[in-house]
Amino acid sequence: MNSLAIEIHEPRAQRVAVNDEALQVDLTDGRTIIVPLMWYPRLWHGTPQERDHFEVIGNGAYIHWDELDEDLSVLGILAGRPSGESAASLKKWLDRRHY
Repeated sequence: MNSLAIEIHEPRAQRVAVNDEALQVDLTDGRTIIVPLMWYPRLWHGTPQERDHFEVIGNGAYIHWDELDEDLSVLGILAGRPSGESAASLKKWLDRRHY
């Protein structure tokens, strides 16, 4: 009996850039994903300095913004999933922010 072994590699981030309008993630497989920043309200409301302070974690599977309390998965970004945060949760977070 023959079996076919297929290696499936999850996409991984190698470079991340954020500006006032978009989140760009360069993947290790050569693709680049660009999504509207408004999909992620915490990033949208963050300052440029807060947006630039992130970590690529989980061997490139996740992006974490400590100051904004935001975590995104590369798979979620690739799937086109915007933030699932409720309006009430976002309002509480915005009310606690110090500018």
